[in-house]
Amino acid sequence: MKHKRAIPNRGFRVADQIQRDVADLIRDLKDPRVGMVTVQAVEVTPDYAHAKIYFSVLMGEPEACQTALNEAAGFIRNGLFKRLQIHTVPTLHFLYDRTTERAADLSALIHRANATRAKDD
Repeated sequence: MKHKRAIPNRGFRVADQIQRDVADLIRDLKDPRVGMVTVQAVEVTPDYAHAKIYFSVLMGEPEACQTALNEAAGFIRNGLFKRLQIHTVPTLHFLYDRTTERAADLSALIHRANATRAKDD
């Protein structure tokens, strides 16, 4: 049996499609703990067995939201089965992405440092 040649960038395209579909599926969730969620990034293992889904929250409690999303992971994965044209739909793991939070903190620190320097001059 001959193997199909690997499709270039397939992992990235699958991750991109999962990101779009998961964002749609999250909007359909009725859980009050899930606020306004933005799916920031998706990392898929090479064998497509697992996907880490990094998200941020505009409104709501990040920890409660992460718990709710991980509890709904099976429901979201079933939704992906219907949408994705791949043999293995990965097990989903939701992780809160603190990048924007850290960026805001750094920005505030820089602002404070500049304000202090302006007073000293």
